[in-house]
Amino acid sequence: MRIKFARFFLVSLTVLLCLSLLPFAGATDDWTMFRHDAAHSGYSTSSSSGGVKLWSFPTGDQVESSPAVAGGVVYVGSYDHNVYALNASTGAKIWSYTTGDWVTSSPAVVGGVVYVGSYDNNTYALNASSGVKLWSFTTGGWVFSSPAVVGGVVYVGSEDGNVYALNAASGVKLWSFPTGDQVESSPAVVGGVVYVGSADGKVYSIGTHTTTTGTKTVTSIPQAVMDLFLQLLWIPLLIIVALLAVALLRKRKASSKGKQI
Repeated sequence: MRIKFARFFLVSLTVLLCLSLLPFAGATDDWTMFRHDAAHSGYSTSSSSGGVKLWSFPTGDQVESSPAVAGGVVYVGSYDHNVYALNASTGAKIWSYTTGDWVTSSPAVVGGVVYVGSYDNNTYALNASSGVKLWSFTTGGWVFSSPAVVGGVVYVGSEDGNVYALNAASGVKLWSFPTGDQVESSPAVVGGVVYVGSADGKVYSIGTHTTTTGTKTVTSIPQAVMDLFLQLLWIPLLIIVALLAVALLRKRKASSKGKQI
């Protein structure tokens, strides 16, 4: 009986280990923010459906916002002031959130939260499952820029001429960097540096920890790496338990053979 239980336990652990790795099989296919990722690589491993229309969803006005796709859900803004979450397979609406003006900003989806700007001067954080507002941050102008989210920080530009760094969990401003004109460009964040354009005709390289008098670049762990680490942390524990189960099984077999002799 004990041997059968040990075998069942070992098989169960193996199945759980395999299931735990399934989410990573399609993770690279998610398009979680403008131009795919914080580096704006524009690269995805997914393939197209060959130009065949699968579905369409009517909003109340023009759609200039570029969709983000994460976990089988499409997130997109519209001129009708709404941010929409749609089923990626069917196009059925899951939820919508109404802002105070046009939404041409492209959502970024990180850690179960949707970050997006609006022409009502706000950057919003919405619960990705329900659409409930978690926080909003008000700038001095339209937010046409699409947020980039790295290491728990939201980077976004505003028509008020500033680039903002906001705490992703609370929306509290960490810093702002003034350019000479409107910032409609969407920040790219690579190696602890924010790269962004401005209507003043310049491209800026800004340290991730910045003041108006100078910059200080601090290396941080990329959010994707941190998420992967946290999700895989418990797998070595499963392996250890599985090895102990194997050792127990072998010990039981050896003990059974000894008794037979």
